[in-house]
Amino acid sequence: MAADSGMQARRKGAMAVLAHSDAADIAEHLGAIDVTAYQSLREPENGLVMVRGRIGGDGAPFNLGEATVSRAAVRLSTGEVGFGYTLGRDLDKARMIALCDAMLQSSEFADAVEMKVLAPLRVAMDTRRSRRSAEAAATRVDFYTMVRGEG
Repeated sequence: MAADSGMQARRKGAMAVLAHSDAADIAEHLGAIDVTAYQSLREPENGLVMVRGRIGGDGAPFNLGEATVSRAAVRLSTGEVGFGYTLGRDLDKARMIALCDAMLQSSEFADAVEMKVLAPLRVAMDTRRSRRSAEAAATRVDFYTMVRGEG
C-alpha cells in the first residue's frame, strides 16, 4: 500500500511539472530518451471541463466556467498505461505527458524520465517562478500608518 501511495505521489508531481512546461521543452528532453514502442489507447482529443470556485476559499462551491483541455492515453509495449491531461488544445503535449506517465511507471524507464525529462523541466519551472516572484517583489509597496504625536 505504501508503494502505491509513493508511486501516486511521484506521478502527481510529474504531472504538475509536465502540465506547467512548454510542449517544445518536453519534446526536446523526451528526445534524449530511447522511447519504447507504445500504442494509443485514447487518441489525443480536446474537450471541456467545468471549473469550480469558492468565494473566499471556504464558501460554497460554484461553477465558475468551462476550460478547454486535451487528453490522451497510451500503453507501452511492456504493459504500463499512462494518461495525459493539459489545459488548452495541445494534442501533442497531451500525448507526450501520457507517454512520460507510462514510462515513469516502468522500472526500465523511470530513472531516465526522472533524470533527463522531469529534473530539467522542474529546474526551469522553479527558475521561472523565482524570476516572477522577484519581479513582483520589486514592485512591492510597504504601507504603514503614521501615528501623530498629538494624542
